[in-house]
Amino acid sequence: MKVDWIILIFVWILTFALIFIIPRNKRRLAIVAFLFKQVITWIVGLVVVQYHLLSYPVRLFSTVNRSSFTYEYFVYPVICAIFNSFYPNLRKPMFKFFYYFAFCTILTIPEVILEKKTDLIHYIHWTWYWTWITLLITFVMTRYFCVWFFNGFSKDMN
Repeated sequence: MKVDWIILIFVWILTFALIFIIPRNKRRLAIVAFLFKQVITWIVGLVVVQYHLLSYPVRLFSTVNRSSFTYEYFVYPVICAIFNSFYPNLRKPMFKFFYYFAFCTILTIPEVILEKKTDLIHYIHWTWYWTWITLLITFVMTRYFCVWFFNGFSKDMN
């Protein structure tokens, strides 16, 4: 079995295990964040692949879709669900900024390593900072959507 496929299997198992760290009282929030993130990543993922900014040579469902099913439809939405489940509502804005910063960085670093060492992703007209910026934008969009969905914009989520 090729190393790329072993990595994909490991990522699926690890991500599935991460689902269980979501607290019971935050599961509705996590599901909304997961589904909203899937909508965003479906569109963005197809656009970046269609315009040859990225390619995914090794991927699931390669005959159906040129984007990465693993990342766009499972890993990233699960991480976003965790992000929203543990969001520091009552902390200062600087702490919230570092929360966003940490999640974007923690997702970008493995992607850069995978891009350099495997065939799971190839940057064509793309760089690590575009990944980081798009992660930040989509995390913010999902957070605002979740706040609106559960409370409107009158107050932050508790």
